[in-house]
Parts: sequence; C-alpha cells; structure tokens
Amino acid sequence: MNQTRMVQHEHCGTWVIRAQGSYDIESVTPLAHALESAAKVHPKVVLDASGITFADSSLLNLLIRTHRVTDLRVAAPTQQLLRLLQLTGVDTVVKARETVEEAVAC
Repeated sequence: MNQTRMVQHEHCGTWVIRAQGSYDIESVTPLAHALESAAKVHPKVVLDASGITFADSSLLNLLIRTHRVTDLRVAAPTQQLLRLLQLTGVDTVVKARETVEEAVAC
C-alpha cells in the first residue's frame, strides 16, 4: 500500500497543497479530492510536488483536469516528475516552477 500525505495552507492568497509520497491509480484519490475542492474555491492553486517520490499517468491526468478549472501551478517537482511532465508535454500546459514562492508569484 502506498503511503501518501498532504498538507494544505494558504500562502500569499494562493492555496498550496504539499503532496508527499507515491501517486498512482491506487493512491491518487485523496489528492484528487483535495485539488478538486481547492479548485472550486481558489482561482490559483499550487501543488508543492517536492515530496512526490513517484508519479504516473494518474497524476498527470489529475494535473490536466485540475488545470482546466483553475490556474494550477506545480512547485518544486522532483526530477522524476519533471521528466514525466516534459516527456508527455504537460509542462507546456501546466506551469512548473522551482519553488512555492515562484509558483505563487507567477
């Protein structure tokens, strides 16, 4: 069973969700609920991805769906996640930044 964890908070008027762990089809649901709920209320949402140790197409699909309903930014993606975003072209749709502060500001 995958161990995941999330912490949510407001930072400079933007909702930030810090995700930790491995996200695949079996573990992405809690993060999906958090992003969907945040997108309904906040015009800008930042996913702090610095603690994501693994991501597959389940997370990519979630990022695209969330981007369709709010201004989604991904902060501090790990090398594995950044490579996945680049290989699939999702990095051209979803803004990725090196830090939460940069993601909030852009």
